[in-house]
Amino acid sequence: MLRAAGVGLGDEVVVPAFGNVEVAEAVAMAGAMPVFADIDPVTYCLDPAAVEAALTPRTAAVVVVHRFGRIADIPRLHALGARQGLLVLEQGESEAPYDEIAQRRERAAYLDAKLRGVRTPGGGDGHAYQQYVVRVPGNGRPDRDAFARAVRAKGVDCRVPVKTPVHRLPEFRRCVSLPETERAADETLALPVDVTLTKRDMQRIVSACNALGGLLQPAF
Repeated sequence: MLRAAGVGLGDEVVVPAFGNVEVAEAVAMAGAMPVFADIDPVTYCLDPAAVEAALTPRTAAVVVVHRFGRIADIPRLHALGARQGLLVLEQGESEAPYDEIAQRRERAAYLDAKLRGVRTPGGGDGHAYQQYVVRVPGNGRPDRDAFARAVRAKGVDCRVPVKTPVHRLPEFRRCVSLPETERAADETLALPVDVTLTKRDMQRIVSACNALGGLLQPAF
């Protein structure tokens, strides 16, 4: 799509550093330079204000990635693109059937109500819960990894959704300030909300997580 739009050598393309190295790779394969902008701390998608701050006269496009079942602020990003004469491309996630999304939302609502000591995602904006991502705050240092190990030891299949932001990878290393991206990479943890989970499974997840409250600061 980038090549078809004429994006190539000498152009810059604004992309997120939180996840999806393939996006930066695609920009590089088109001959352009990926430029990383920060994310919104709630949606984990590109922050329109950060995108605008990253623009230069060489910027030709923005690639927006929808994340974890949440949608980026597309109206603002398209308005920015129209104002600046930029191509705005979207990369979505595979869409689940409506009944599956409804079941995921039920499980997410249960976790929202029961979990303590972690910051839950909330879902008032049409969240489809491709992943249920919580924040594990640290006590002066990230405690997410210790929390994840302890939860896994109790039989809960959790995972770190983004282990290394793209701007930290050797092939795309940049000296750029992305505080929300860094914080999200250090604090986020995906808990299961699969439709196959039973109520007993959900209770096990809550019990395992809430038993570890001593590792955490109070969530806010």
